[in-house]
Amino acid sequence: MTADDPRIRSVSAVVHRGGQVFARHEQLAVEDPLEIRVATGDEPEPRRLAITMRTPGDDADLAAGFLYTEGLVTRREQIAGITCDVDHVRVDLAPGVRLPEAVPKRSFVMTSACGVCGRASLDNLRARPPGPLTPGRPELSAAVIPGLPGALLRAQATFASTGGIHAAGLFDVRGELRLLREDVGRHNAVDKLVGALLLAGQLPALDAVLLVSGRASFELVQKAVMAQIPILAAVGAPSSLAVELAEEAGMTLLGFVREGRFTIYSERLRIGA
Repeated sequence: MTADDPRIRSVSAVVHRGGQVFARHEQLAVEDPLEIRVATGDEPEPRRLAITMRTPGDDADLAAGFLYTEGLVTRREQIAGITCDVDHVRVDLAPGVRLPEAVPKRSFVMTSACGVCGRASLDNLRARPPGPLTPGRPELSAAVIPGLPGALLRAQATFASTGGIHAAGLFDVRGELRLLREDVGRHNAVDKLVGALLLAGQLPALDAVLLVSGRASFELVQKAVMAQIPILAAVGAPSSLAVELAEEAGMTLLGFVREGRFTIYSERLRIGA
């Protein structure tokens, strides 16, 4: 990680510790706005679809993942190209691909802490998943689960420098880390990861385990369901609506995955001895 890393900013600070006071430079995770624009062949100008506060980097993944987890695109082939600038990203849809009719009714304005801000109504709060999950598959050994947070933390380069950023990690059932994305926003980290999978042609992720560094909220479960990830694990607690959605989708939801323990909230048959 270089000194000009766009994900990290150095600021002057005064530290009080153990009765001592001293000045030093602190490394902070960057939080900057990004506007996501979408262009279709039948519109002369790209549509301003969303503004989110994110950590710079992997912006193409973020835009692709956002469109996919919101159900605005369903296949890699529907995206013709993605162009990134400092504060905006433009997604060009393939010829003949249009945004769903419901999109003009949905205003996406998000902070780094909100994945469902700005929805026009409760009716469009839930996106429709592209397909079902296979009951009981894949099977994940209970012995693998406690090692996942440590593997995620060791791979978090930006967190190691700043201590202030979320992570989403995709694992196989052996506990091997396949993909990692970091962001100040939990939902952005997951969108970046899902977008990377989409652009690589690796969705659905029916054999994968997703670990998030914070709590498991409704929007994170929904994004995992849209990517057809069958097992979602969180270092923190789930919300009641997250458990409800996981049960409806047939997803295995784990919480409090830390300190050698974990709690299963839904679909326990995927967790083996």
